[in-house]
Amino acid sequence: MPELSPKLSRRHLLVGTGALAAAAAVPAAAVSEPRPLAGKSFLITGTSSGFGNVGALLYARKGARVFATMRNLPRPEGEALLKVARDEKLDLRVLPLDVTSEEQVNAAVAEAERLNGGPLDVLVNNAGINIAGPVELQDLEATRLTFDTNVFGLQRTMRAVLPGMRSRKSGLIFNVSSQQGRIIMPAGGLYSSTKFAVEAMSEQIAYELAPHGIEVVIIEPGGFATGIGRNRARYTSALAARADEKHKAGYPELVAQMSRMPGGGSAPVTLPPGMPDPIEVPKAIAEIAAMPAGTRPLRRPVHPGNKPQLEINRVSAETQRGLLEKSAYAPWGKAVLD
Repeated sequence: MPELSPKLSRRHLLVGTGALAAAAAVPAAAVSEPRPLAGKSFLITGTSSGFGNVGALLYARKGARVFATMRNLPRPEGEALLKVARDEKLDLRVLPLDVTSEEQVNAAVAEAERLNGGPLDVLVNNAGINIAGPVELQDLEATRLTFDTNVFGLQRTMRAVLPGMRSRKSGLIFNVSSQQGRIIMPAGGLYSSTKFAVEAMSEQIAYELAPHGIEVVIIEPGGFATGIGRNRARYTSALAARADEKHKAGYPELVAQMSRMPGGGSAPVTLPPGMPDPIEVPKAIAEIAAMPAGTRPLRRPVHPGNKPQLEINRVSAETQRGLLEKSAYAPWGKAVLD
């Protein structure tokens, strides 16, 4: 591998790519403009509901060119986004993309790059599912679907956008994890397992992409009222119905909760009293996307309440810093962790 200078920072690594120079060339007045994402192209997965849906509109309203993707088009959620875009004259397009299909991922990214006239600036990996219940009850159908969506889906989309980003020596990837990517709640199925994988995969690729001028940010939401809760109820009740009695016998109370989990049906998601607004997550993403290259954090917890992962994040960063500073990858570690 090439010799690496131990004195490099993330900003130094980006200087050679032109990303830092481009950021410095933006007039100071532009920073205060109400369209801080103007000139940036975003591709977002899972925009039929939740963070992805409200985020697509937020980024477009802040000036970005947005490629909002979702499964099973045409569908009302896609038409609703397009109507708002027409009414407000937003630069927003809706593309079909199921993150469990490599063919659809590659086709959507290729079409977005064609319409954009070149590589994408920002990828927001937002699509995800949650099937609750004891691990013993998670059959291979549920297990495959959870990992295929929450982990393999992120890998597919990153692989699709990265050749273009590397060719331009700049880019930004947001991977939506969870507080449960750092802590574990019993009876949460394999959701934490997948989000732990997201955390590890995202941090690893963040080091590997630093020399290419591409940044990775892990978003760690707490509990929000989004469409994932409605889908969780549907998937979880279906799992409880098909589970074998020999597995259900050990967890009668949890199985009863799985069968009557609230939030099912097709009604629009309403915000319960005291529940934080899902817009807080896209707001954090937009804020970070507008930051100068080389200054963005590796992780951003997003929740107005308790953030139990903060101490874990701190200890993890210290441990990684100590590990990498003694290796040939020290510059990559400094670029990401400092």
